[in-house]
Amino acid sequence: MTPHRLLLSAAIPALMALSAVPASAETLKVVASFTVLADVVKQVGGEHVKVTSLVGPNGDPHEFEPSPADAKNLKAAQVAFVSGEGLEGWMDRLITASGYKGKPVTVSEGINTRTMEEDGEKIIDPHVWNSPVNVKVWVANIEKALSSADPTDAAAFRANAEKYTRTLDEMNAYAHAKFDKVAEDRRKVLTSHDAFGYFGREYNVSFLAPLGLSTESEASAADVAKLIEQIKGEHVKAYFFENSNDPRLVKQVAKATGAEPGGELYVESLSDAKGPAPTYEKMFKYNVDQLAAAMAKSS
Repeated sequence: MTPHRLLLSAAIPALMALSAVPASAETLKVVASFTVLADVVKQVGGEHVKVTSLVGPNGDPHEFEPSPADAKNLKAAQVAFVSGEGLEGWMDRLITASGYKGKPVTVSEGINTRTMEEDGEKIIDPHVWNSPVNVKVWVANIEKALSSADPTDAAAFRANAEKYTRTLDEMNAYAHAKFDKVAEDRRKVLTSHDAFGYFGREYNVSFLAPLGLSTESEASAADVAKLIEQIKGEHVKAYFFENSNDPRLVKQVAKATGAEPGGELYVESLSDAKGPAPTYEKMFKYNVDQLAAAMAKSS
């Protein structure tokens, strides 16, 4: 055998071995309904996913109006994720308009949800991500869906999910360490709308808000007057507005009660990359720090 043929015959098994490697280099095209969810999907998917968020940074997932580009992104997606519990009221319309053939994965399935009353009827609070304990359920559901779509990379998804679950446990401990030492009668703040129910349940913080669960709801003059009396009666000292909606109403209530500004909270949307809340972890800790600082000032 000539040296040239010898080299060629040695190369053939190596080339065959290369072609036998599973095609894990293919990146899953994934769509998530809003930025907080998109970030958690990225944490679990790692390098094996390309995630597009339909609602952008500082966007409001309640009042979102999808564009033709969103329909195109959804149609091209191999997996789509929604939080569910009524948050994405626009999603069914977008699915129909886009021609997307799949069924979005609802990541909040299995969470111990809370109900509240709005306009005389009981509804489920959709803002589950404001407690990292709930986001652990998201992570398990995301891992399962990604592994089903891409079994080759299931071990990587599992490792990422386990690592991020530990991060969520650390975030929960961080918040408890901040709030558990604050006197209960000081754990009260005014916010734009009722989006912190799960946060309040986990850390025993009372949030008062002129608007209900959705930023689309409208507060009546009687509701606002009642809230002003409640804030005065309970001596609420700080108010916060939110990055994704109009702060005018909460400022009006604050002015009538003498509550002091505590700053801006990131509730339903991450900031852009240059802001203080470009990831879910940073958003949560930023909110905790802002709230804890306001409580310390009022004590």
